[in-house]
Amino acid sequence: MTAEAPTAPALPYGQLIPVAVHFDDLDALGLLHNARYPLLVERAWTELWNGHGVRFDGDWAAAGDACNAVRELAIGYEEPVTRPGTYAVHLWLERLGTTGLTYGFRLCSADGTTTYARGTRVLVRLDAVTMRPAPWSEAFRTVGRELLRPSG
Repeated sequence: MTAEAPTAPALPYGQLIPVAVHFDDLDALGLLHNARYPLLVERAWTELWNGHGVRFDGDWAAAGDACNAVRELAIGYEEPVTRPGTYAVHLWLERLGTTGLTYGFRLCSADGTTTYARGTRVLVRLDAVTMRPAPWSEAFRTVGRELLRPSG
């Protein structure tokens, strides 16, 4: 009998990105430190977009859609993470505007069934020279539309 690799659960929208919680991510009470949740989400977001060719390689002028800034972050903690291991971040877009977007996230169990925290983050695409809002590229928008959560 051959062992099969576990398959990612089917999600109704968005994408599930594996993340690792390490022992040193836990606080003195043995809980995932509250500041680590947004860090894990950021790492998952970066991995998702790196997979689509959106990355920062040291040159902001060439970074394109990777030149963006956080405008707002909201997070709610639902269940404590109490041990190191493999978890996941479920990512999706709530809104995709001309120069900004709002994405939703859940830090969850690796299979996506248990939610530990959830929230939203607003990003604004910036022009690297002027640092003013700039439109997302059409390639970015194409991928973004695939991540949009259905309304309703």
